[in-house]
Amino acid sequence: MQYARFGKSGLEVSRICFGCMSFGKVMEERPWVLGLDDARPLFRRAWEAGINFFDTANVYAAGTSEEITGTILKELAPREEIVLATKVFFPMRPGPNGRGLSRKAILGEIDNSLKRLGTEYVDLYQIHRFDPFTPVEETMEALHDVVKAGKARYIGASSMFAWQFAKMQHIAELNGWTKFASMQNQLSLVYREEEREMMPLCRDQGVAVIPWSPLGGGKLTRPWGTETKRNTTDRHNKGMYDRTEGNAPEVVAAVEKVAKARGRSMAEVSLAWVLQVNGVTSPIIGVSRMGHLDDAIAALDLVLDAEEVAALEAPYQTFMVTSL
Repeated sequence: MQYARFGKSGLEVSRICFGCMSFGKVMEERPWVLGLDDARPLFRRAWEAGINFFDTANVYAAGTSEEITGTILKELAPREEIVLATKVFFPMRPGPNGRGLSRKAILGEIDNSLKRLGTEYVDLYQIHRFDPFTPVEETMEALHDVVKAGKARYIGASSMFAWQFAKMQHIAELNGWTKFASMQNQLSLVYREEEREMMPLCRDQGVAVIPWSPLGGGKLTRPWGTETKRNTTDRHNKGMYDRTEGNAPEVVAAVEKVAKARGRSMAEVSLAWVLQVNGVTSPIIGVSRMGHLDDAIAALDLVLDAEEVAALEAPYQTFMVTSL
């Protein structure tokens, strides 16, 4: 396994982050998730391969992803050897104050997450999106208090516009509060809009980048139009699998061509491209079977040459992003 510094912090993480959205209680909108017994061998394989970085969220499978993640990680290794991340923002209950980044929501949800994970702290506590209805000062001070209370070692953010991220960092710096150590944004061969502003900002500021969906929701792992259980049943992310913005079908075809020429899987080639993007720390890999994990680990040793990178990037067409 390869390891990297987490931005400009002293933290060391594996260059592959094990995403835990695939685990939890089966729900109508996500019938493809795996329960505790099916998840165990995947976590074990990841740990034995040297992966020490695990990412989940309070909203995944209504909190049951955190429960499974916490249970299995306790079985695998001492707490100090694990880098554990979770998130807050999306609705956890109906009605007022059941979502968002208010002080009430953050201080309540960190305790709920810690209880489900069965730990006294998380290494990385992330806001899952930007909250336009809560003052930035309120959010950043609450996150700072979470760190000072010993409930999180670092804080991070996820998909938002670069100006929003810069604003939050600036407010934290002005007040002497904890700044974000990481940005979890979407980045793949079929979604490269972050290359314009967010990636340069993170490189300049020494912020770790841990991309979600580095395989484009799975579309970069198989020929265009191939159906799977997830892309035909996941109503929550249905649009991600069908979107053709960015000239996605042609990008997928380019990946298939390079993969065949190299004798490697499309997943390996696609992830190898993300790993070579300047500023990327650890792509987050969603795993629901052992082959997904094997491909991710194999991608670490796949070095794409300049001609291959050019061929993979050439079909992409930039497009307007209206929401994240």
